[in-house]
Amino acid sequence: MQRIDFGKVAPGAYRAMLGLENYIHESGLEESLLHLIKLRASPMNGCAYCLDMHWKDLKSIGEPDHRLYEPNAWEESPFYSDRERAALAWTEAVTHVAESRVPDELCEDVRQHFSEKELADLTPAIAAINAWNRLAISARTVPGTYEVSK
Repeated sequence: MQRIDFGKVAPGAYRAMLGLENYIHESGLEESLLHLIKLRASPMNGCAYCLDMHWKDLKSIGEPDHRLYEPNAWEESPFYSDRERAALAWTEAVTHVAESRVPDELCEDVRQHFSEKELADLTPAIAAINAWNRLAISARTVPGTYEVSK
């Protein structure tokens, strides 16, 4: 059972999070890339609700199943572009910032695939999914209840 409905009891905080999401989705980064990084970060954080959500979102925009099943093994999988691989590596480093400290070498690699502006937008997108994961997990948001908006 869900513990907290942040949208109801803390609407200002929820609107602020949605504001960041709106910015990210208007940034020019590809929709599929944004959902892909969310699909990677969510299992790293143990967030079943967000994993379900972003799997459904990717499916709704036409992503084939094999790309949805492989983000946890992206390094061995042939299904992702070099740009997507860079974003997935950046996602892992930013998600595990306490351990990885986001190495300079990785930043240089990622900069080969993302402009400075794109990297400046990608990083808060990763921070946002990490925050959403923490909200959903702490609230015990029920996995499987998300429906893609049309």
